[in-house]
Amino acid sequence: MPYAREPTMPARIIDGKTIANQIRDEVREAAGRLKKARGVTPGLAFILVGDNAASESYVRSKGRACEDMGFHSVTEKRPAAVSQQELVTLVHAFNADPAIHGVLVQLPLPGHIDEAAVIGSVDWRKDVDGLHPMNVGRLVLGLECFRPCTPAGIQELLLRSGIDPSGQHVVVAGRSNIVGKPVMNIMLQKQRGANALVTLVHTAAKDLASFTRQADILVAAMGKAEAVTGDMLKPGCVVIDVGINRIPDASAKNGSRLVGDVHFPSVSLVAGAITPVPGGVGPMTIAMLMKNTLRAAEGATKW
Repeated sequence: MPYAREPTMPARIIDGKTIANQIRDEVREAAGRLKKARGVTPGLAFILVGDNAASESYVRSKGRACEDMGFHSVTEKRPAAVSQQELVTLVHAFNADPAIHGVLVQLPLPGHIDEAAVIGSVDWRKDVDGLHPMNVGRLVLGLECFRPCTPAGIQELLLRSGIDPSGQHVVVAGRSNIVGKPVMNIMLQKQRGANALVTLVHTAAKDLASFTRQADILVAAMGKAEAVTGDMLKPGCVVIDVGINRIPDASAKNGSRLVGDVHFPSVSLVAGAITPVPGGVGPMTIAMLMKNTLRAAEGATKW
């Protein structure tokens, strides 16, 4: 059932930054224990291709997180014209490096490169992004695996906010391999923090609102700015906004501002709880990447 709030009160804010910091503290402490007990320092390798400003920013943020966790990290950058074979060779080198426990190929890659082939070349036991077919298959089957970081972060946001998806109708708006599909598969499992009734819908729906109004928990991950408005929701529902979109704003210093896939002003007056943008799902993604890397270093892939 939807989560109750006073009709005149705005939605409770689910603070992703605070929850992500809790996870990072836990990972930092566990990494310290691992190093003391076994002399193992978690190692994460980043492969960055081309001059995509957003990708470079993401990798820098992840590198700073590694430093904060006490992890070892290395970034290998290649020009946009790099060959697919050169990338695969680089991945294989990291696969064989015992000091590297996680390998992350920053997406997107240039159009001449088959992303699936490069991701598939990563040793699935070092696939801390959770995108290798082996991890995807294990996720679908409900087996232990590395889960994609953003979907895993969404589950943690719900759990640590006291929101139990079990028996709830979770509507996932968006079908990407990075967010929509894995969120669906996580929430379907008969496990703690899941066991939900799940509907996956996307922008091809002729009447998106007819689906979103059924949601006890809505995960908006369509990549379309402010696509979900307050009149498209069931009162008291939980809204997890995955979108990060930049829209023009003459009043902002740089002429634009960040918004999610939901229209926060109207949605926050209907929902019972909501993640903000920024400060909601975003910080959780890096926190879960650090957690996956720690698990890899601990040897969790002896499944």
